[in-house]
Amino acid sequence: MDADDLRIIVCEEILNIAPEAELDGLDPQEDLRDALDLDSMDMLNIITALHERLGVDIPEANAGEFVTLRGAVEFLKSELA
Repeated sequence: MDADDLRIIVCEEILNIAPEAELDGLDPQEDLRDALDLDSMDMLNIITALHERLGVDIPEANAGEFVTLRGAVEFLKSELA
């Protein structure tokens, strides 16, 4: 699975949790919480959904990787490699 596929999956899961989120034009390095008005529970739900969908263990210590779209994709890519 390449970075583009993972980006699509992360965006799909974000929209499942926060359907009102505007992902068009989202800077991949921007803080998702600020850009999309997500709270900590939304972020936890997104991480849980990605874990369930991809079967990737995401330790709490790595939750900070998911603050940006780029960080999430890079973490998932490295774990799936």
